[in-house]
Amino acid sequence: MIKKLLSYVKEYKLLSILTPVAMILEVIMEILVPRLMGSLVDDGVNVGSMEHIVKMGLLMLGCALIGLLGGILGGIFGAKASTGFAKNLRKGMFDKIQTFSFANIDKFSTAGLVTRLTTDVTNVQNSYQMILRMCMRSPATFLLAMIMSFMISVKIALIYLAAVFVLGIVLAIILKKAMKAFDQAFPKYDDLNASVQENVSAIRVVKAYVREDHENKKFKKASDNIRKIFSHAEKLTTFNMPAMNITVYACILGIGWFGAHIIINTCETELSTGDLISLLTYCMSILSSLMMFSMIFIMLSMSAASARRICEVLNEEPDITNPENPVMEVKDGSIEFKNVNFRYKKDGKENVLSDINIKINAGETIGIVGGTGSAKSTLVNLISRLYDANEGSVLVGGKDVREYDLEVLRDEVSVVLQKNVLFSGSIMENLRWGIRKTGGEAVDYDTLSAEEKKKLDEECVRACRLACADEFIEKMPEGYETHIEQGGTNVSGGQKQRLCIARALVKKPKVLILDDSTSAVDTATDAKIRKAFASEIPGTTKLIIAQRIASIMNSDRIIVMEDGKINGFGTHEELLANNDIYREVYESQTGGSGDFDEGGER
Repeated sequence: MIKKLLSYVKEYKLLSILTPVAMILEVIMEILVPRLMGSLVDDGVNVGSMEHIVKMGLLMLGCALIGLLGGILGGIFGAKASTGFAKNLRKGMFDKIQTFSFANIDKFSTAGLVTRLTTDVTNVQNSYQMILRMCMRSPATFLLAMIMSFMISVKIALIYLAAVFVLGIVLAIILKKAMKAFDQAFPKYDDLNASVQENVSAIRVVKAYVREDHENKKFKKASDNIRKIFSHAEKLTTFNMPAMNITVYACILGIGWFGAHIIINTCETELSTGDLISLLTYCMSILSSLMMFSMIFIMLSMSAASARRICEVLNEEPDITNPENPVMEVKDGSIEFKNVNFRYKKDGKENVLSDINIKINAGETIGIVGGTGSAKSTLVNLISRLYDANEGSVLVGGKDVREYDLEVLRDEVSVVLQKNVLFSGSIMENLRWGIRKTGGEAVDYDTLSAEEKKKLDEECVRACRLACADEFIEKMPEGYETHIEQGGTNVSGGQKQRLCIARALVKKPKVLILDDSTSAVDTATDAKIRKAFASEIPGTTKLIIAQRIASIMNSDRIIVMEDGKINGFGTHEELLANNDIYREVYESQTGGSGDFDEGGER
């Protein structure tokens, strides 16, 4: 885990090295000051040498300034290194998420991924800065102060060892209990983020059903769970300071008592007054460094859970990847399913799709109908490799989809998903999402020439005309520059669907899949869209999932799905004659009621 995280330090390695170097410089200067102070007292004040006092004073001032410089540089270097590390982590996680297949994404909740990208990365960032600065400063202070203390007086330095032993046991007990509490706290952030996300995204439903009080209680519960766990953990850590103070004061009393006896009994031959002053100062340094070290462990325990959650994302391997030598061209829009079986979990017992064997010619218009849960969407998701078949193979353009480069395949197989999504920005900016990549790189619209921009915009307008979106866009005051709110909340469901269809058409794909993408469109507009497809893009293979038979009855052939299997495959007339399910639903719908979920009954 640590090796994985450190691989994201990258260009901030030098700053990560300079930070502890600067902190050690600060520690060395701090350790020298008490020794110089002891010399000032013994060889200056006691002797009455003003020259030595001035000399030691200047040296102490120099050490203090150098130490201050080291502390400032350590702070600057540490801040830059930790924030850069956090930036790389977030980018690495975000890039990794973009490679995930639907199966990978299903393993993580949206709220969980948001928490990992925000709270968890911030915790690791703070810990990394603490490690660079305090993890060097604390042990170095402890070690150098102990060495200096033993050099002055072995007898009195043994008091430190006893104090360190006692304080170490107390801190270990506190840390052990606090770590358990912190491990439980951070997963609770997922519940909190989930509560916020659901409330904000579904705020219209919340208000429509007057459920504000319910949502407030749910958020309060999630927030209160975090408060309770952190309060328990913080209560445990508050024992740090009392334990520290008791140990420090006990050490000061012990050093003062034994030190005074040694000075009096030996007439300062074994221990001088200046040495005693130095030892008292080192006492504070040793025990405060131990206290600091305990706080570091608490911070690390808080971030350990965050680090594990981050690594879960970074270590997750995409289920769907490019082959070693991918095919870079899709010959045509022909599609074939050969003995395909599919289940969402590899170790699952029941197939979602079973025994799928169909062949679709390039340029055909294929309707797909079936009840809810009949696996219509799952079937078409295999074509663009949003999922991979567990058994059998799916062929596009005569080749298995697993042989293609993913970007090439998905540029040629354009999908309008069942859940229509628009992004904040203008209508034209949303349409430009359909621009193909060139040479593996996304086209930067701003870098194009005026002629290229004009040509591209004309393609977007043409796509809107095919999707019948131009009818409402041109009536808007700002036309194609009309701003779309996040999620497309300022356009109707039918308008959103038509914009999503237009966005898919901008790619000029060889295969176009409409996953129930005209359900919110009136029948007249639906007919116009189908007519435009037939006349304007005859060479594109079109797969249309629909609940209304009127939307697909003029298709070249129609697939009837039932419980993950193909119940019928043929023309409208053939299915009316030979398929009971299709015939019953057709009769029900033409009679004014009924759909696939009603099984043909009125």
